[in-house]
Amino acid sequence: MVKECPNNDMTENMIMAPFEALYDRRCRSPIGWFEIGEAELIGPDIVHQTMEKVKIIKERLKTAQSHHKFYSDVRRRDLEFKEDDWVVGDPPAIAPVETIEVNEELSYEEIPVAILDRQVRKLKNKEIASVKMLWQNQQVEKATWEAEEEMKKKYPYLFE
Repeated sequence: MVKECPNNDMTENMIMAPFEALYDRRCRSPIGWFEIGEAELIGPDIVHQTMEKVKIIKERLKTAQSHHKFYSDVRRRDLEFKEDDWVVGDPPAIAPVETIEVNEELSYEEIPVAILDRQVRKLKNKEIASVKMLWQNQQVEKATWEAEEEMKKKYPYLFE
């Protein structure tokens, strides 16, 4: 972002930094953290002052890190596991990889296992029958309602 500097003491062709253009004031970098109106230092004095400012920054960073560590340590607890302990989610929710047949497009076909429920919805002049399907490699909570007619065409063996 380029904006002409509004200050009278600078030439009109001078361009300002994005921070100055955005906030309409000079950017005070850690090197220039001097009090406003304080004379600018040159030579070894500015190096010494800069080193002092860097020390302050490091101390403040250490303090902030220490606060973050304390905050996370309070909520952390040590866990110990023995061989054969079950440490992943719910065992029935995990499908054995061997039973899933993945095709060339890296997807697999869901195969219905059973019909859990049946319902008929009545509209003005028509009735729509639906069945609740339990799918292979899925839990009962993941069962879906499907149109009965469509399921009879695709999977007639479930309706025998």
